[in-house]
Amino acid sequence: MTLSEIRSSDKPMLLPAEVAPVLGCDAHSIRIQARQDPEQLGFNVILLGNRTLIPRKAFLKFLGEEVPE
Repeated sequence: MTLSEIRSSDKPMLLPAEVAPVLGCDAHSIRIQARQDPEQLGFNVILLGNRTLIPRKAFLKFLGEEVPE
């Protein structure tokens, strides 16, 4: 996904594979960091079993985007 696609999306949660291109990193690296030290990511993550979910609004705020509540 691109940043503009994330902005226009109505999905409440994003996957590491969707945010990785915006951050310029590998999705698996996001998953590993979320398990080992999620505070270092800079945005909230939710771990459900083997799944890593990223709240879309929190991710956009991390990027400095204006997010309506």
